[in-house]
Amino acid sequence: MREMYACALVGIGGFFGSICRYLLARFSASLLGISFPYGTFIINVSGSFVLGVLATLVGDKYFPSSDQIRLLLAVGFLGAYTTFSTFEYETHALLEDGGWFLAMANIFGSVFLGLVAVRLGIVFARFCL
Repeated sequence: MREMYACALVGIGGFFGSICRYLLARFSASLLGISFPYGTFIINVSGSFVLGVLATLVGDKYFPSSDQIRLLLAVGFLGAYTTFSTFEYETHALLEDGGWFLAMANIFGSVFLGLVAVRLGIVFARFCL
């Protein structure tokens, strides 16, 4: 597949995924309030579900070896909609392969170290910039 065509598929999917994320986050906040990040929570869980369905349909059943669908929907749309879905899918793959230690390291590293990184970024921005 040509690189420009692949980039276009990812970009088109990403365009729509980011818009869906924005609209769903705003809708969730208006409906449920902002005391909890409902929008992000809904986006992460729904994105994980959709990636699981999509990866199964593309990889196993209906569209095997369909790089165009994978680039447009999984990489582009869901990549912009949520990267959490990719984290979940990859962790699931580690578990399925018997890599319990690697899966736990991925969970701990992504969640805990990600949280530490957010805090460090906040501190850096407040005191250094």
